[in-house]
Amino acid sequence: MLWGAVAALLLTLLGGWAVTTRAGADPAGPAAPGPATGRLALPWPMGGQASVADTGSGRSGSSGEQKPVPIASVTKVMTAYVVLTRHPLKPGEPGPTVTVDQRAQDESHSLSESTARVEAGQRLNQRQLLEMLLLPSGNNVARLLARWDSGSERAFVTRMNRAAADLGMTRTTYTGASGFEPTTTSTSDDQLRLARAVMRDPVFRDVVATRESTIGGATGTVANTNRLLGIAGIVGGKTGSSTPAGGALMWAAEPGRGARPGLILGVVLHQLPHTTPATGMQAAFDATERLAVAARQGVRR
Repeated sequence: MLWGAVAALLLTLLGGWAVTTRAGADPAGPAAPGPATGRLALPWPMGGQASVADTGSGRSGSSGEQKPVPIASVTKVMTAYVVLTRHPLKPGEPGPTVTVDQRAQDESHSLSESTARVEAGQRLNQRQLLEMLLLPSGNNVARLLARWDSGSERAFVTRMNRAAADLGMTRTTYTGASGFEPTTTSTSDDQLRLARAVMRDPVFRDVVATRESTIGGATGTVANTNRLLGIAGIVGGKTGSSTPAGGALMWAAEPGRGARPGLILGVVLHQLPHTTPATGMQAAFDATERLAVAARQGVRR
C-alpha cells in the first residue's frame, strides 16, 4: 500500500514519466523481459531512449522508441566484454603483453576521433590497454585489441556480433571495434543486457570506476571521460558521443539507503543527435544524473 501511494505521487509529480517495469530478471546477467508487475516513475529524458534496471529487485523500465541508433564509443563496452571473455583477468593481474604496431601509433595522431597516445614498439599489458580503451576512449586502442585478439578488426567484429546474439541483443549491429562508425547501432534495452553481463566482471568494474591511470612511456596518464563518477552514487560506466549518435552513456550506481544489495544499471542513448558531440554528451550526463538520483531515492526494495 505504501509503495503504491508513493508511486502514484511520483507519477503525478513527474508529469507521467512512467513505464511498465519487469520483475524476475537475473540481477547479474541478461534475461528476457518478464511480466509487468507495477510502474516505475523516473524522470526519463524527453528525447532519445533510456533503460534502467534495479538489480536488487529485478525491476526495470525504459523510455523512447526502442529502434537501433548509433551508439558511438559505448561500443567499446562490447569490445572489452569480448576481450575479457576470451582472455579473463583476475583483479590485480596485468595479463599478457601486447606490442603496439605502427598502425596504432599512426592512428593516435588523428584529430577526427578520440585516441590514446602510443608509439610503435611500446609494450603494454592487457590491463593497461583496457584502461586506455575505457578511460580516454582510445579508438586506436580498440582496433589494436581487435587485431591482437582476432588477427583483424573484421574477425573481431564477427565475435562482437556473436556475443551480442548470445546475450539476446536482437536489435544490435556492430561494424567496428571502436564505435567510430555510425553504422554500429543498438538500443538502450539491448545495451542494458550487455551492462548486466559485463558488470559481473570485477576487472571491468574496477577499470570503469577508475578516475585516472598512469600508463607511463609515450602514453603518460589517461583520465576517465565519465565526469559523473562519484556523483549520484555512480561508480562506473562508458561515455559515447558523435554527431550522428548525440550523447550516450552506460552507467552503474550504488543503490540508495534502505535498498537491497545490487547495482542500479542504466543506459541513455541518442541525446541531442546532429548537434555537436559536446552538446549531446552534456545532455546524456544531465539525463543520467536525473535518472540516477531518482532511482536511488525512489526505488525501494
